[in-house]
Amino acid sequence: MTEKYLSPSFEAGKHLFQKNIQGSIVNLNLIKLKKEADYSAHPDLKPAHNITGHEAYLIYIKEAEPFLKANGGEILFIGKGDLFLIGPENEYWDLCMLIRQKSVSDFFSFEQNEDYMKITGHRTAAIEDSRLLPLEEVLL
Repeated sequence: MTEKYLSPSFEAGKHLFQKNIQGSIVNLNLIKLKKEADYSAHPDLKPAHNITGHEAYLIYIKEAEPFLKANGGEILFIGKGDLFLIGPENEYWDLCMLIRQKSVSDFFSFEQNEDYMKITGHRTAAIEDSRLLPLEEVLL
């Protein structure tokens, strides 16, 4: 079975912090959703009826966006994914997102906000696999 990626590792977070990026970052998110949301790890957040991973992820975005904005972040783009035009023929992503954060520090503040952490179970219930690539602007 292929390894799944749902959360950043300590080492990956440390690497991002140590890069000492000045200014904003844009996070490229690639999301593969579960057909049916799995709230077994967060039964307190489970809706009254079964919902899809897509529906659970929409709940997550709606509830997470105020925390993102409070830390100076913004959703730049959310799009429906599919197979790659250039890339592995058997790899696809359901959603692709671009999220801007004013700084790496603001990103970590957002991620570690206790109230935000209370709603992340919707994300966990929704996602089968993901990738997150922080992008630093390069002036050419």
